[in-house]
Amino acid sequence: MTDSSTPAARRSLFPRRDRTAPTGPRATVRQLVPYLLEHKGVIAFVIVLSLLLAAASLAQPLVVGQVISLVEDGQPLDGLIWLLVILVIAQGVISGYQHYLLQRTGEGIVLASRKRLIARILNLPIAEFDTRRTGDLVSRVGSDTTLLRAVLTQGGVEAIGGIVTFVGALVAMLILDAVLLGLTVLVVAIALGTATVLSMRIREASQQAQTKVGALASSVERAISSVRTIRAAGATKREIEATNADAEGAWQLGVRVAKISALVVPVAGIAMQVSFLVVLGVGGYRVADGSTSIANLVAFILFLFLMIMPLGQILGALMAINQALGALGRIQEVLDLPDEQQHDRELAPLAVIVGPANEGLLPDAPALAFDDVSFAYAKTTPNDPADPGNESADEHEPEPNVTDTQPVLRGVSFEVPRGERVALVGPSGAGKSTILALIERFYDPSVGAVRLGGLDLRSLDRDDLRAQIGYVEQDAPVLAGTIRDNLKLGSPDASDDECEHVLRTVNLDRVLDRDPAGLDAQVGEDGIMLSGGERQRLAIARALLAAPPILLLDESTSSLDGVNERLMREAIDAVSAGRTLIVIAHRLSTVIDSDRIIVLDEGRVIGEGTHAQLVETVPLYRSLAEHQLLV
Repeated sequence: MTDSSTPAARRSLFPRRDRTAPTGPRATVRQLVPYLLEHKGVIAFVIVLSLLLAAASLAQPLVVGQVISLVEDGQPLDGLIWLLVILVIAQGVISGYQHYLLQRTGEGIVLASRKRLIARILNLPIAEFDTRRTGDLVSRVGSDTTLLRAVLTQGGVEAIGGIVTFVGALVAMLILDAVLLGLTVLVVAIALGTATVLSMRIREASQQAQTKVGALASSVERAISSVRTIRAAGATKREIEATNADAEGAWQLGVRVAKISALVVPVAGIAMQVSFLVVLGVGGYRVADGSTSIANLVAFILFLFLMIMPLGQILGALMAINQALGALGRIQEVLDLPDEQQHDRELAPLAVIVGPANEGLLPDAPALAFDDVSFAYAKTTPNDPADPGNESADEHEPEPNVTDTQPVLRGVSFEVPRGERVALVGPSGAGKSTILALIERFYDPSVGAVRLGGLDLRSLDRDDLRAQIGYVEQDAPVLAGTIRDNLKLGSPDASDDECEHVLRTVNLDRVLDRDPAGLDAQVGEDGIMLSGGERQRLAIARALLAAPPILLLDESTSSLDGVNERLMREAIDAVSAGRTLIVIAHRLSTVIDSDRIIVLDEGRVIGEGTHAQLVETVPLYRSLAEHQLLV
């Protein structure tokens, strides 16, 4: 039994309308600069190497021209051949080392951007995950960050040396033959103008392509995570078709990028060929009429090649930068989102909980209190089946048509004294799970306040707050990994003996016995190698191991049989001594012994008291009790 007031993370079996915008915010070169400045030392050294390469390249035509002149005059070469060999070898060595540094630095930029993006994603407010597709976020970490490498590895930094070579070649060509230079510049200017216009189109096309890749990743993630449900429903073919449609969309945009690139790439080659033919034809005529010498013509042609090659680097750099800016726009969109800590800094925390024993809280105040709390989940497009924020958390009962003006909780007020066990009951959609989500500060109230020890939760540090609370969610999530990994998620310093003891407490010792790996036994993706009841007990064991002052159990015995439920109640009774416990349950046996029962209906508190009192005074509770609270 679930609470339909909480946003769902379920997957649909049928194709969804792609809500991802075709393009996100456009990044600028200024936003790209900080990524480069993190490696400014290496990049500066690479620039020096580029300048050395430019000097070596510019020296070669001069040496060749001098060799030709000496040969024409019948004079000895005086070691010029060896100088030329040294220049060629030095150029190769420097180029190889520069390539290695650029590749390594490019990987460093990708690593830094991924770390920054992962940290931001995992610190985003929970509400952001209600409206964003998981696969798209994964795509931004995976493929989008990879494109940042191209800024360095595809000529971005080398282009600086290329510019020096380009300018040096122009100066040398001007000295050798101003007429030939004028013709060459005309051809090159046309090529550069064309390439610049096309490269700007690459940025937009690249960003659209990356967005489609994100949509594809979301579709694949949805299909894989729900593969058993899809198979059982006979929907495999439909899911394949829907995912293939996203794949084809990504392919079409990738082809568009390729088409634009295909127009840019030949520009440098065409410019070289046209320039060469013009120089060769006009230069040959000028040699014939004595306007220039053969040595000068040969040197001019070599400088022409030196000028065109950097042109290719510059064009490649333009394409790489525009592709990177397309991906960076998607990365920055997430990085610019405020995380939980930023939100709390705006609230100017007034107090911080210290330690696991409620130090810093008001001693006479109740453990928890709701003070006229109203709350509504953020909605994007009401009734849009593609909107995760419009899905019910109840697997069996759809959420009614709602808008962002209809709160899930309406003026809820109650207190939970320290050390008491309080049960929340009510029909599906009453707001029970939402109350626990507000206590955990996954969300903040729209109106009113939630207080811990008399202090508004918004005045407390989130990490310290959550260290006071053990929370077992209604779907009992288990992380891929080992049993030990799951148990120590909130208690990293727990010993193996403590882990084994808490497993025995929740009757999970047989899970250890059936696998020789013991605590190192793998549980599979989403705990698939465990039964539903075992997953639930493992989640409870994880909370019990941390031994927090407050325990929140959201229908934590719903997947247990009668025997294990009894054992679980005994375990909870044992660990709840001296602790505050809030339980959401669908079985009368779980709540009947509670110190206090709070009855909710349509987001309001309609009754509060013991089981005996509520049976007499609250008709809804009496009806639920008659049906064993199976709602």
